[in-house]
Amino acid sequence: QVQLVESGGGLVQPGGSLRLSCAASGFTLDYWTIGWFRQVPGKAREAVASTSGMDGSTYIADSVKGRFTISRDNAKNTVYLGMNSLKPEDTAVYYCAAPLRPGRLGYPDSQHEYDYWGQGTQVTVSS
Repeated sequence: QVQLVESGGGLVQPGGSLRLSCAASGFTLDYWTIGWFRQVPGKAREAVASTSGMDGSTYIADSVKGRFTISRDNAKNTVYLGMNSLKPEDTAVYYCAAPLRPGRLGYPDSQHEYDYWGQGTQVTVSS
């Protein structure tokens, strides 16, 4: 049974940092694309970043480029989202997601490419 579990969220002051983890079980991450998305109540889910297990390519949304990084540790079956210089507008529930099969995705920034989702972790940036 495929399961994704996010952790690492919390309350942080503007300019602070957090590292989110996405621990996978039921499959091995090695050749899978994993995406991070975020959502604010009343707004559409937004792609934040993704990492391809096939070729190591990554996608980073323009809104977080230069501040967020995505990485993976296949030995731990975990993908990380490093978040620096956090802003109040980064406040959201952050989700990680995986597609039905391993391989590259045509549109890794589209939530429609993903079939498995974690429960989400809340990130609040506030002074």
